[in-house]
Amino acid sequence: MKAVALTRHLPVDDPRALLDVDLPKPEPLGHDLLVAVKAVSVNPIDTKLRGPKGKGAEQEESSPRVLGFDASGVVEAVGPDVTLFKPGDEVYYAGDITRSGSNAEYQRVDERIVGPKPTSLSFAEAAALPLTTITAYEAFFERLGIDPDGANKGESLMIVGAAGGVGSIGIQLAKAAGLEVIATASREETTRWVKELGADHVVNHREPMVEQVRALDFEHLDHVAIFNDMGHWDAAVELIRPQGGIVSIDDTEQPMPMAGLKTKAASLHWEFMFARPMFKTPDMVEQHRLLSRVSREVDAGRIRTTLETVLSPINAENVLKAHALIETGTARGKVVVEIFA
Repeated sequence: MKAVALTRHLPVDDPRALLDVDLPKPEPLGHDLLVAVKAVSVNPIDTKLRGPKGKGAEQEESSPRVLGFDASGVVEAVGPDVTLFKPGDEVYYAGDITRSGSNAEYQRVDERIVGPKPTSLSFAEAAALPLTTITAYEAFFERLGIDPDGANKGESLMIVGAAGGVGSIGIQLAKAAGLEVIATASREETTRWVKELGADHVVNHREPMVEQVRALDFEHLDHVAIFNDMGHWDAAVELIRPQGGIVSIDDTEQPMPMAGLKTKAASLHWEFMFARPMFKTPDMVEQHRLLSRVSREVDAGRIRTTLETVLSPINAENVLKAHALIETGTARGKVVVEIFA
C-alpha cells in the first residue's frame, strides 16, 4: 500500500521531512477494523511528532513511521472480535498514538474508538472532525462535568484559542449544551469565524483578557478551556469562579502557580484524547459513543464541519504543505488532505 512516512525528524521546510513509501497492507486482528482511508486531517500533534527533537534533528527512525491521527474512510475488513461495524461501512476516527497512523491507504484501528461517518458529509468534511471533536467533548462533558443535554444552560464558558480546530468544534458543542460562550481570537478573520460558529462574545487573547471579560459584565466565569497555550494561565485563574473548573490540552513547560486556584477551591483538569486508547481503559467504547452522537448531530444540522482547507492527493508533498500551514499558528478550522492517487 501507499503511505506517507518519516525516517528522520526534520523541519517542515526540508523536503525529506516526509516521504512517499510502499508498505505491507496490514491485516485486522481482534477488535480491529481495516479501513481504506479516503481523507486525513492534520493536527498540531502531527507537526510536533515530525519535527526535530532537540539535538536529535537528524535522529533516524528504525523503520518508516506513519503519522496521522484523523481519518475517514470505508471498512475493508474486520477482525474476529468486531461487533460494531461491517465491511462497507463508512467511518471516521482519530486513531491511537501508539499505532501506525492514518497517512496510508489502509489503517488498522480499534472499533471502540471509531464512529459512523455523518452521511451528510463528504469524506474530507468528516475527516476534519474526530480528534478535535473527541478533545472538546471530553474536555467539556467529561473533565469539566458539563451536561451535554442542557442542565448547565446559561453558565459561562471561555474558550481560549477558539478559532483553532478544537475551539471551532468546541464552540458548537458548548452552544448546543446551552452555555454562554466567550471566545478568544486575535485577528479580524478569526473573530468573524468564531462568531459564525456561534460565540456570544469575543475577546482578544493578545491583549489583557481580564479587563476585556470584566467589561462584558462577567466578574467570574463558570468554566475556562485553554485550547492554545498556558501563557494565559494567570488570566484563567483570575477569571474562574470559586469552585469553578479550568481544562487544558497544552503542554506544561510554562509556570502554573496554584495558589489562586487553591484559595478558590477551583479545579484543574487535563484533557488528552489519546489516553483511552493508549492505556486501553475499560471505557474505550465511550469514544465510539460520542463520535456516534456527534455524527447524528451533524446529520440533524446542529453541528457543522470545521473544514477550511483541502489539498489533494494524499502524498508527501501535500501532507508537508498541510504541516506548514499548521505550523504558522494562524490557521482557522481544519486542513484536510484527500484521495490517494
